[in-house]
Amino acid sequence: MTGSVVITDFLNGSIQAATTVIPLSNTLGIPVRVTVPILQPEMGVLIGVTGAVQGSLILEGKASTFGFLGKTMFGFDLESEMLRSFVGEFGNMIAGNMSTFLSQRNLFVDITPPVVMDKETSLAGYSETLRVPIDIQEAGAINMILLLK
Repeated sequence: MTGSVVITDFLNGSIQAATTVIPLSNTLGIPVRVTVPILQPEMGVLIGVTGAVQGSLILEGKASTFGFLGKTMFGFDLESEMLRSFVGEFGNMIAGNMSTFLSQRNLFVDITPPVVMDKETSLAGYSETLRVPIDIQEAGAINMILLLK
């Protein structure tokens, strides 16, 4: 498969996974190429992807947005360590769904354990970077960022 097909499948798989996992109505923005370094300002999770796709998936947004999602999914407020744990698991759910989507297209990937980022973080060293804004009803917005090596 060509590189552009792999990138398109990675993008489509990530979008499909996000819309499947997020339990609230949401609106996807247009994918936009961004320059590195990426500045993650408040809270997020990074999942590495190896195999047919080499890169990372980042979900980043405000702690209040992730907290609202957690409360919607689990029925109670998540704070501190519980919120960080939820953000990591939320990333796992999306990355796992994305890897299933890719395997159905004969692109096999492994995902790394989540790295939760809860302070300002800067990331660089990627050749292609795409950001997809996701506006989640009542919760706020998150960005899904695909980093490709």
